[in-house]
Amino acid sequence: MIQMTSSEPLSSYRENSFNLKEHLKNFLQIDGDILEKKLADGLKEIGDLGRTSFDWENATEFYRDRVKHLYLFDLAHWHLESHAYIGDTIRLLADNARGIVLDFGGGIGTHTIAAALCPGVELVVYCDINPINREFVLYRATQLGLLDKIKIVEEIPANFSFDTIVSFDVLEHLPDPSIQILEFHKVLKPEGKAVFNWCFFKGYNQEHPYHLDDPQKVDMFFRALQTNFVELYHPYFITTRCYRKW
Repeated sequence: MIQMTSSEPLSSYRENSFNLKEHLKNFLQIDGDILEKKLADGLKEIGDLGRTSFDWENATEFYRDRVKHLYLFDLAHWHLESHAYIGDTIRLLADNARGIVLDFGGGIGTHTIAAALCPGVELVVYCDINPINREFVLYRATQLGLLDKIKIVEEIPANFSFDTIVSFDVLEHLPDPSIQILEFHKVLKPEGKAVFNWCFFKGYNQEHPYHLDDPQKVDMFFRALQTNFVELYHPYFITTRCYRKW
């Protein structure tokens, strides 16, 4: 169990990414060598799956039913390889997370755990359509003694409003991210903060065939974002941005 001794959850993250590898080994019942191979192969395997079976009409089914455990390895590889970058996103989150937090498309739970460790946070609503991701984050929350601060759901609960909304590496996976931006605006409290990033790019060699890069959809996204939110300055050299409502 993590014992919180500082107002900054980054100190708990720095050592081992909130014990990510150990959680993966135990959750999946695999040894260290197999895990390392799965992590190394994660991006290629999910990219291959995307090139053969992804289409936007069935995007929800792809992420909910087809990716299975592959997304755990892909996301874990990215978070471990980009440890410093993820650390800065946690710094930004810790600067702004308050009250009731929504982690939309929370993946392997890194930012849900970080938010739950922030003393100003009452509850983190972790939302992800992939049932394996939800099971994994439930396992992690249990291991870290954070079940009392994390609520795990498949969809944003009705009649909820949030003091903080975070969504990391998710918007590019949606067929129309502008719709999601408007939904975020609807459920964010008037004085709330939102922390987003995105990557509308399939990669130089089509490494990310499931990323949205349609110019019209991307244009609609930025119009929705810029007419509903004001960007707030932060000092970290990362692609993640922080916003408040107009």
